[in-house]
Amino acid sequence: MGWRYHLFPPIKGWLNLAVVIDLYSRRIVGWALAGHLRAGLFTDALRQALHSRLPPAACGFILHRGRGPGSQYPSREYRGLPARCCIRQSSSAKGDSYHNSWVESFMGTLKTAMLQDGCFVDAADARTGLFGYIESYYNHHRRHSSLASRTPAQFEACKRSPV
Repeated sequence: MGWRYHLFPPIKGWLNLAVVIDLYSRRIVGWALAGHLRAGLFTDALRQALHSRLPPAACGFILHRGRGPGSQYPSREYRGLPARCCIRQSSSAKGDSYHNSWVESFMGTLKTAMLQDGCFVDAADARTGLFGYIESYYNHHRRHSSLASRTPAQFEACKRSPV
């Protein structure tokens, strides 16, 4: 799994989006939106990801994270959750531009699709729009060339069913 956050402009202030992507299927398995960058934003997205990938599927995950700004990465709250859930943490060397390219690609696609007409009216508008894009369109309708032109949901269903 990989995760990252990005900023989205509502009319007042800024919102930060943290996402957790299952790199095997490219499915967004967890996301959280907040007006801050405290560790809770990231742990909320990770908790949602863990809930969607209940054990035993979640056990053995490797959580790769970017080395972005802020103190949320070394926080006790952030480090404790993966450790309690049998998740190994990984991060690449400082300055490695490819360390989180899957999440960066998703964020670019999301911003292009969601912000064509400007910005969100408020946080509720952003949450509703992001829910529709991620949970409906991206996970269930958007095809990926890396998945043989299947959606993340189709790819996962195919891999679960016997051959």
